[in-house]
Amino acid sequence: MRFLSAHNSNPRPGALSGPLICGVDEAGRGPLAGPVVAAAVILCPDFDTAGLDDSKRLTPAKREIQRERIINSKCLWGIGIVEHDIIDHINILQATFLAMRQAIAALGLSPEIVLVDGRMTIPELPHKQRAIIGGDASEPCIAAASILAKTHRDDLMRKFAEQYPEYGFEKHKGYGTEEHLANILRLGPCPIHRKSFHPVSTYFINP
Repeated sequence: MRFLSAHNSNPRPGALSGPLICGVDEAGRGPLAGPVVAAAVILCPDFDTAGLDDSKRLTPAKREIQRERIINSKCLWGIGIVEHDIIDHINILQATFLAMRQAIAALGLSPEIVLVDGRMTIPELPHKQRAIIGGDASEPCIAAASILAKTHRDDLMRKFAEQYPEYGFEKHKGYGTEEHLANILRLGPCPIHRKSFHPVSTYFINP
């Protein structure tokens, strides 16, 4: 497991006045390879939320524009990363919750409420929470978290593509595309594949 503290360490005075509302989202629950990444974001009151949306509804270029706006603002943000081996050990749902808790811890302060995209709140979190289905499209702070989680994970997968160029991670980011499945069939799994995910798991069944 890795934990990355990536919050803005010096917000200007008054930048976070008002209720500290934290949005949380993840990227990478479904892929066959690589980590699951979560982001937590507290938007400062004067942040222009125009253009924020569910990361899946934005083009890569628009995601990058919004990421730069967020990380170069006075908003607070944190990233949590849980690697493939921990995913295999504790399962993807628990790994996702762990990444979310780590991302919130990276903020360096306690939010008054945490808004989580999806149906479930985060276990073992000592903060008031609310789960919002479709929150990445309706709540700006969750949309911001969605964008940071997605772009950060994509960066990681591009780095893995340099280590394992035969698999095409820079294109499919570890998802089970036809090309990716063909490469697994041709080459077998590489070290960052999730052994607990089908069809990767079939390579590790004892005869």
